[in-house]
Amino acid sequence: QVQLVESGGNSVQAGGSLRLSCAASGPTYSISCMGWFRQAPGKEREGVAIIYSGGGTTVYAESVKGRFTISQDNAKNTVYLHLNRLKSEDTAMYYCAAEPWAGTCSLVSRYTYWGQGTQVTVSS
Repeated sequence: QVQLVESGGNSVQAGGSLRLSCAASGPTYSISCMGWFRQAPGKEREGVAIIYSGGGTTVYAESVKGRFTISQDNAKNTVYLHLNRLKSEDTAMYYCAAEPWAGTCSLVSRYTYWGQGTQVTVSS
């Protein structure tokens, strides 16, 4: 099965930037889309951004639009999330997810594969 490993989470001050990475292994050819989700303590999980493997079309949550950018490097089987102009409300555990072909890809749909998460903490 597909395995996902996130990295890049850190503690930064408001206004700063981070780049999160999600390395995929296994049958990566079967992936239709990949996405980033986040969850803060006491809050529900929120879809942040998704990217379609075939073509690179992206979708962003309104809360991060214009500040975050999702991208992919197919040679490395890696998806990135660039977080810019960070705000304290961006503090959360960020998870990478992937969905096989024939699955539904959106910010609220079910994803089959998940990573363990990487923590992003933004201080004021």
